[in-house]
Amino acid sequence: MARMKAALAAVLVMEKEGVNQAFGVPGAAINPLYAAMRERESIAHVLARHVEGASHMAEGYTRAKAGNIGVCIGTSGPAGTDMVTGLYSAIADSIPILCITGQAPRARMHKEDFQAVDITSIVKPVTKWATTVLEPAQVPRAFQQAFHLMRSGRPGPVLIDLPFDVMMAEIEFDIETYEPLPVYKPAATRKQAEKAIRMLQDSERPVIVAGGGIINADASDLLVELAELTNTPVIPTLMGWGTIPDDHPLMAGMCGLQTSHRYGNATMLASDFVFGIGNRWANRHTGSVEVYTKGRTFVHVDIEPTQIGRVFSPDFGIVSDAKAALQLFVEVAREMKAAGQLKDRSTWVAECRERKRTMLRKTNYEAVPMKPQRVYQCMNNNFPRDTTYVSTIGLSQIAGAQFLHVFGPRQWINCGQAGPLGWTIPAALGVRAADPTRTIVALSGDYDFQFMIEELAVGAQFKLPYIHMLVNNSYLGLIRQSQRGFNMDYCVQLGFDNINAPQLEGYGVDHKLVVEGLGCKFVRVHKQDEIKPAIEQANAWMAEYKVPVVIEVILERVTNISMGTEIDAINEFEELATGPQDAPTAIGLLD
Repeated sequence: MARMKAALAAVLVMEKEGVNQAFGVPGAAINPLYAAMRERESIAHVLARHVEGASHMAEGYTRAKAGNIGVCIGTSGPAGTDMVTGLYSAIADSIPILCITGQAPRARMHKEDFQAVDITSIVKPVTKWATTVLEPAQVPRAFQQAFHLMRSGRPGPVLIDLPFDVMMAEIEFDIETYEPLPVYKPAATRKQAEKAIRMLQDSERPVIVAGGGIINADASDLLVELAELTNTPVIPTLMGWGTIPDDHPLMAGMCGLQTSHRYGNATMLASDFVFGIGNRWANRHTGSVEVYTKGRTFVHVDIEPTQIGRVFSPDFGIVSDAKAALQLFVEVAREMKAAGQLKDRSTWVAECRERKRTMLRKTNYEAVPMKPQRVYQCMNNNFPRDTTYVSTIGLSQIAGAQFLHVFGPRQWINCGQAGPLGWTIPAALGVRAADPTRTIVALSGDYDFQFMIEELAVGAQFKLPYIHMLVNNSYLGLIRQSQRGFNMDYCVQLGFDNINAPQLEGYGVDHKLVVEGLGCKFVRVHKQDEIKPAIEQANAWMAEYKVPVVIEVILERVTNISMGTEIDAINEFEELATGPQDAPTAIGLLD
């Protein structure tokens, strides 16, 4: 047995569990862990400018690649309290991140010690497990349990709080014999799979709703195979976008109140059977349960038993990891196809494809200042097929989901449920830290961008380049649009006459000065013809300087983006496409 400080044992366990990257902010109470990390030099560290930023970097890192677990580190308070938003975002979307906080010595806890707070009590509602380790010898086993819980069942975040003296104490620990605990994931049975596929076969107009659980399970290929075997159209949720390529003949569009397609909603309303796999029935997808479920039979597959029946009771529920379930569904479907027992659904599929080809929103505007729809058209034309988009919330994200295209899993990285403003920059940095090679494009409105703009300095310091598309209308647009129901426009206008930048003509913040001051590159465009050269310039700068590049597009002040309170009552504020010339990059036109 080897004798070592408990902090070193924690680092050794993290190494064994596959951790090689962390994000955080050092502080007095957590410095023993940092000392151990420095000694080992096995875990790279990115210094955030705000500890909430570190938690979102950890999220981006986890979301970028199957099997990743992002780690964020800071003191118990205020660093731990800063990380609560990241923990909430992670648990809402079933994302495993490990938050490690440094606490006051045990004897000083609950004694008004500087920056000492009961962080475990604060974060318990937004974690799978939160614990303050009070015995040094428990440190390595607490970390072992953390990784086991994060990976088992529905994934999610964990917080481990380490008192200073616990980390400094010496313990006996043998890392050579350490092994990660087996991961528990419930699995569907053959009988359950047969019943589900039989219910699918008994229907006339089925759809598969593909949720983020499929991406978490790394099972998108199986989802596509099931759809192709049974000839069933697929409606991804926002978190499941990319499970099937947008240009696949069976990709029927997204359904929902905001991040949806006209054709996706229409196909959902025309269906008679819904096969939900790895999805939560979140209300931005469903609208009211009454409208969403009327006239339809439902099968729901979810890894978490208590998720089934949480929003509405399905006709048949299966508790299973999405990959385990899909393997059985595919197996049963293959057997039925070989026996000639699968229905011919060509008529239904053709109907869905015709909706996808014709029920389009217009993007081909020529107005200056630009309409946001045209910005996304330009992005479709100028970014490659394998682009990974990172976004959080707001009209920019909603319009992005309506007009951009995603062709594979983990190419749309989005905090679906929590939607914290400021998330985009640090999350994009986390994605870049996870993968130095992929094309990364972040998408923000001006308010999201300003929320945690300081994290751009992290990208400059640690050489984490990506392109940030900043669509600037100098408005808190989504809230402005929701205020229409109250007949007001209150505290959502971000524009003002900047005495230091009169050239902005009332758009307020000079993002160019801020971005360049933080060590990054910036280009501002006003019309569509300038976007392609701006992207080319951005790529050249990233190659030369290895820093984030911001492309700011000046938009018209007010654009109402399509949305409504029910999937059968979406308000189309702007023009609809009447032909291919109105929506030249619409994916349905490429079929």
